[in-house]
Amino acid sequence: MNDKTPEGTITLVGAGLVGSLLAIFLARRGFDVELFERRPDMRTQVMSAGRSINLAISTRGINALKKLSLADEVLAHAVPMKGRMIHPQSGDLAFQPYGKDDSEYINSISRATLNKLLMTAAEQTGRVKIFFNQRVSGYRVETNTLELHDECANRSYQLQANVVIGTDGSASAIRHAMEKLPGYNVLQSELDYGYKELVIPPLSSGAFQLEKNALHIWPRTTYMLIALPNFEGSFTCTLFLPFHGTPSFDSLQTKENAHGFFMEQFPDAVPLIDNLEETFFQNPTGHMVTVKSEQWHIDGKVLLMGDAAHGIVPFFGQGMNCGFEDCTIFDELLENFRQGTSVDWKGLFHAMTQERVPNTNAIADMAVENFAEMRDKVGDKKFLIQKGVEKILQTRFPGRYVSRYSLVTFSNVPYTVAMEAGVVQERLLSELCSGLEKPEDVDLVKAEKLIDEMLINVRQKCSTVNVR
Repeated sequence: MNDKTPEGTITLVGAGLVGSLLAIFLARRGFDVELFERRPDMRTQVMSAGRSINLAISTRGINALKKLSLADEVLAHAVPMKGRMIHPQSGDLAFQPYGKDDSEYINSISRATLNKLLMTAAEQTGRVKIFFNQRVSGYRVETNTLELHDECANRSYQLQANVVIGTDGSASAIRHAMEKLPGYNVLQSELDYGYKELVIPPLSSGAFQLEKNALHIWPRTTYMLIALPNFEGSFTCTLFLPFHGTPSFDSLQTKENAHGFFMEQFPDAVPLIDNLEETFFQNPTGHMVTVKSEQWHIDGKVLLMGDAAHGIVPFFGQGMNCGFEDCTIFDELLENFRQGTSVDWKGLFHAMTQERVPNTNAIADMAVENFAEMRDKVGDKKFLIQKGVEKILQTRFPGRYVSRYSLVTFSNVPYTVAMEAGVVQERLLSELCSGLEKPEDVDLVKAEKLIDEMLINVRQKCSTVNVR
């Protein structure tokens, strides 16, 4: 590797999901890409478990994959999830569909499986070189120089780049270097909840132990357990629990404590989970951070994308989808700022920031809000009546009433539009469901009038938004 990037080559930092996908987009546009990754090549080494939080691919992510003709290959490794399967303590299961009908569903896939597919696809373009075990220890904006450490050779070196794009996750080394500059504004907020991963293995026959086409949730008001299906028949379970208080990770310090907690709160899950007590203490306790960066770039030198620019907690299943949408929009904007082999990188990076910051801030907020819904509302009678009414409205007034969840998950409209629609819909549903005993009794004449008013309201507030 030279100490100066070849002319016309783009330097990416981080070969995770967004970095690998962006490399493919750039290669398809004729750019050579050097991609630096601090981890070993996961395709040749067994990676440590316990920090995956399975991915849920939906419309925004699929849209990006379709543009690269990769959707069919990726979805062949995914398991469709048509809704939430609720596990109350009473043991009586309840299924809540995600969409208006069976055509709307999300897809569960292993993060590692998807990352491996994308890295291989990037290399197959012939324009992308991935350098593994290369840790970025610093970045100097004034000279656009990366300070790197080769973990295998145990040597440090510098690389002067033409253009740097940081896709190195929520703890981005590139963003940390940018934060030191005057006036650079980043807001980071950590949830006072952690997460711990467990596994439900398949039966000896290879069959799933739970309904495979659902995201399973054990909601318990201030905490919850979830389980997402894996292609080979297992489920990845994730316990979301406060760090402190009772119950909390602090309060579960022995195998006896952990076993007793699970037996009391999730009794139907205990017989299914593999080596519950051992795995609980072997796997790390993860942290969840929201990152909002108001300035994604510096001149035409460096740009942040994916979690490096906008870390999102996992409760709307949009972290990866949002990052993939970054790539889609970057690719669209690239054509506007390119003339032949020349690119106005400063103009492109500015346009990217202007378009994406409001939308990524919106989904970050909605993801935190959705945590409360998943852990304490999905079993609430009032909430279930509202959801029942909402499904009736979507069926009775197609195209005129689309839930916030559907706008986020099953469309490509800007997140800001979905958030604004959700605010108005909450008021509408509250009025329609006041005193209602069952969804079927909803006043449809009143509903249509309120929907028309809602559409006018949302359109006025979002009139300046570019709906893609």
